[in-house]
Amino acid sequence: MSTSLSKKGIAWIILVSLAVVVKIFSLFPGAVEKYYSDGIYLIISKSQRILFGWLPFSIGDIFYISVAIWLLYKLVQVIRLIIKRKTGRQYWLAGFRRLIFVLLEIYVGFNLLWGLNYNRRGIAFQLGLQVERYSKADLEEVMQEIVYHLNELDSVAKSDRPALGNTRELFRGATSAYHNLSLIQPALSYDYKSVKSSLFGTIGNYMGYTGYYNPFSGEAQVNTTVPVFIQPFTTCHEIGHQLGYAKENEANFAGYLSARASVNPAFRYSVYFDLYSYSYFYLYILDSARAKQFSHELKPGIKKDFRTIQEFLFAYRNPAERVIDKLYGQYLKANEQPAGKFTYNEVVAWLVAYYKKYGKTAI
Repeated sequence: MSTSLSKKGIAWIILVSLAVVVKIFSLFPGAVEKYYSDGIYLIISKSQRILFGWLPFSIGDIFYISVAIWLLYKLVQVIRLIIKRKTGRQYWLAGFRRLIFVLLEIYVGFNLLWGLNYNRRGIAFQLGLQVERYSKADLEEVMQEIVYHLNELDSVAKSDRPALGNTRELFRGATSAYHNLSLIQPALSYDYKSVKSSLFGTIGNYMGYTGYYNPFSGEAQVNTTVPVFIQPFTTCHEIGHQLGYAKENEANFAGYLSARASVNPAFRYSVYFDLYSYSYFYLYILDSARAKQFSHELKPGIKKDFRTIQEFLFAYRNPAERVIDKLYGQYLKANEQPAGKFTYNEVVAWLVAYYKKYGKTAI
């Protein structure tokens, strides 16, 4: 018995010590960037992709399903014990200790496998961008370029759209886009692909997500049940997470750079379509009349795509989505993203900074 207690005590000391070390280390972005994001994480992420990337299904989703089943089983057990009045003070104290231990394990495992990337200096540091508050004039210039490219790509992108229905082509296109980008930005090189269709596609529509990254398996999951023209950018965004850009605005910017480098017009259309939405949001707040002028400049086919998205979102709207939205927003705020879900929109600041550094040809 004493040996068992001793082992438990050692396990607690090790776990708490690791949690404290991880927290202290996270307070130094420069060290995180140098030793974790550009060091340890590269080995971890590539190893995960080599281990699981070849599987035709998402091992991460299987893991989540297994955890959900186990939690349900445990809940039934607890309810039975409560009904039989076999849950005393010691039972609840022991259960509380186990819960804290598991939460510490998740915290340490999550951060060591990926989460520390929330504390890195990030893509702006790597590319030498001065990300700062931008003016309405800056935003209008960028939007003008986005609208130009959207209109230019409208017809040609639609001709390539049917091929995106084949997930193999979709994922191959995203990998190819990152390959093209790596020729000019080696830091964004993507080796050993591991992109999968989510097993929770329809559920995802009700929960309001188009993709996600699994830090425990290193897989990028894409919801391939959403309108096909937004899937290329989603795929590039999730690969951005795989490369260690944990914050949503940074993953969005990595997704933009890669999709823009693609030779496939459908990929470039997809990223400009999303960037238009983000930019329009901010311009509408500053000058709704000017934002509407940009909207009028869009070709009919593009306006139809926006209506398609609105109808799709409306069809899956439900009360649970709002709750999940708020919880996810709190998760983002707890991980160095004070704007919550609006962090996705903040990619506009990176876009303006990129425009200022490289000119309109950069957009």
